[in-house]
Amino acid sequence: MKRKKVLVFGTFDGIHKGHLSLFKQAKKFGDYLVVVVARDLTVKKVKGHLPKFSEQERLKAVYKCKLVNDAQLGNQKNYYKKIKEIKPQVICLGYDQVVFIDNLEKEIEKMKFKIEIKRLKSFSPDKFKSSLLNK
Repeated sequence: MKRKKVLVFGTFDGIHKGHLSLFKQAKKFGDYLVVVVARDLTVKKVKGHLPKFSEQERLKAVYKCKLVNDAQLGNQKNYYKKIKEIKPQVICLGYDQVVFIDNLEKEIEKMKFKIEIKRLKSFSPDKFKSSLLNK
């Protein structure tokens, strides 16, 4: 039986209930959840500062989560390369995810993949957001 892969990507700077909600929601769209963790330099470029936890610490924390089947570090040069490698059937985006998604559909078309893109709901964003928790 072929697995239905779901891909989620983000920083995951300290796993919290919001992340667990994201993983649970994503898991509803398939049976194999792959989480791509942003590289330290990517986070610095996007957010203007390094994450609180290193990429290896963040990767390890995500990998430990029982909802996650596979966790990988992102590609520093071509952010869409991981999509090509993983070949998901579904990509789930966080409610507040805006980086790298403006060209996402075009890049998927170029790859000639049929991938559904789903926007997930927030989970108490006033409480469970890494930028608030890591202050």
